[in-house]
This record gives sequence, C-alpha cells and structure tokens, in this order.
Amino acid sequence: MRWKGQRQSSNVEDRRGRGGIAKAGGKMSVLTIVIVIVISVITGKNPIELYQTIGGATQQTNTSQNRAPVAQRSAAEKELADFSKTILASTEDAWHAEFKRRGATYKAPGMVIFEGNVQSACGVNSERTGPFYCPGDHKMYLALGFFKQLQRMGAPGDFAQAYVIAHEVGHHIQNILGTEKKMRQMQQRDPANKNKYLVMLELQADCYAGVWANLSQQQKNWLEDGDVEEGLQAAASIGDDTLQRNAGRQVNVESFTHGSSQQRVDWLRQGMRSGDLSKCNTFGN
Repeated sequence: MRWKGQRQSSNVEDRRGRGGIAKAGGKMSVLTIVIVIVISVITGKNPIELYQTIGGATQQTNTSQNRAPVAQRSAAEKELADFSKTILASTEDAWHAEFKRRGATYKAPGMVIFEGNVQSACGVNSERTGPFYCPGDHKMYLALGFFKQLQRMGAPGDFAQAYVIAHEVGHHIQNILGTEKKMRQMQQRDPANKNKYLVMLELQADCYAGVWANLSQQQKNWLEDGDVEEGLQAAASIGDDTLQRNAGRQVNVESFTHGSSQQRVDWLRQGMRSGDLSKCNTFGN
C-alpha cells in the first residue's frame, strides 16, 4: 500500500507506557485516618477538610506512580502507529463519503493504542485477546504487537494489517446502524444458537472491511499488486477452523465465533467486489 504521506487521524489516543491501569478513588488507610484525627485535635481544623486535602494528595500521588513515563519507541513501532492512524483516517474518509451519499451522517470511532492491559467501557482487556471494538464507548482498541502475531499466523503485509483495523471499524458501523443490538436480541431469544449469530456479525464486519477497501481505493488509488491477496490470506489465516487446527484441536463448528476461513475470505471478497454495504447481509433476511 502507498500509505506514507497520507492523512493521519487525530481521533487516536495512545495509552502505551501507562504502567498498568490506575485505580481512581482509592480508599485511605486506617493509619491515614488516625493521622487526620490527631492533626485535627492539635490544630483545631475541620477533620473533614483535612481528610479531603490529604485524600486528594494521596490519590494524585498514586495516580502519578501508576503513570510510568512513555518509553522510547523504535522506528518500527513509530511506523506501525503512523500506519494505524493513516488507515483509521482512510476509514473516516471512505465512510463519511458513503454515509453522505446515502443521506446520513457518519460519526467516526476513536482508536486507542495500548500495550499490556487496557480499560474500556467493556471492562479490562489484555492485548492477548487481540484488537477489539467496544460499543459502549465507540472506540476500537489496538495493541501494535498483534501485527507481529498476525505475521506468525501466516498473514504478513500492510494490507493484512489494514484489514484488521477496517474489520473493527466495521463493528462500529454495525453499532451505529443498530445491527449489533439486534444480534444481541437474537442471541437472547435463541441462546442455543448464540455463536451462530455472533459468526454472522463477524462475517458482516469482514464484508464491511472489503467495502472500505473498495471505496478507499476509489478515493486514493493506493493499493499495489499483491495487496488484495494479503487481505484474503489474512482472512483465511484467522478463520476459526484454521485456528483450531493450528492449535492441535479438532474442528468444532458449534464453537465458531468468527466463521471458517472460507467464509471469511468469501465475505471479504464480496465487500471488495461490490463496494456496497447492502451486499453484506450475512444474516440473510
């Protein structure tokens, strides 16, 4: 992809180097409370005011200790961060234009770049779980180390990485269109087929990623020979059946959460070819 020199999104929060998740509103120790009472007796000051003053200082100190200085990043890491911001910007450009064409307004998601663990409206997640989108705060969360893992899984290349980001943005589109909520309702009505509905949602996000690729190519003409194949290879590499086989497990369709390799490839290709959201009806109704 000819991505260098393209616009980068400013809708990105970099939480790397935070040194873990700080706990806000921590409780004061018994010793601190005793000290407050003693000082109050000696000085005659209001113990509640002293409590608030010392408590605020303690919380500020704890927060500062939990926020480690940002580590010096390598050139490779910086390039991955710049790349991710560029791809997010391209999704903003593509979907803003497409929603406008449809007479609607697109509100872009935020992106949080993190390492280790991260707090979102969906709870605390580890980077080991891979990139994810949280409907509760309209943000996607990305640990750049996942791209190395993607290479180890047999899906190298910048377009493969772009596909991952576009897939998570696809979940954002499902959220703002109400599809994600409807899927949850389907799961509640038919819990025996909970995973089946989840697979439908994931495959649609794959298709939306393909639509992005089509629309973005029309806008920027930035794809190069082999890029499409990289995306399709990435989709094949992270299919549930392939992941189960690579883990030495027997393929169990009932446990699928994202779809088979062939399904993921087919729906990504469908989006790429059509460039049309309406061609991504994985729910079949």
